[in-house]
Amino acid sequence: MPLFAVICRDKPGVLQTRINTRDAHLAYIKDSGIVTMAGPLIEEGEMRGSLVVLEAPDLAAAQNWAAGDPYKAAGLFQQVDVIEWKKVIG
Repeated sequence: MPLFAVICRDKPGVLQTRINTRDAHLAYIKDSGIVTMAGPLIEEGEMRGSLVVLEAPDLAAAQNWAAGDPYKAAGLFQQVDVIEWKKVIG
């Protein structure tokens, strides 16, 4: 099954929204069963985005997962890119 990178950049000044929504986001990751890796992007020592690697049947399924993320529903993201990713090392 192909892998997809979901690369999300937060809007400026929304760290508290990220913190408040984190438990719901992590539960969504766990419950979906398609996340292989995930973690925050860090800038200047602060969480300012997310990188999530999904194992999904196709791009549409990966985009649907990204659309259902509680972080997205909370209005956290300025930009979200979903693109196929090929694991080469690791």
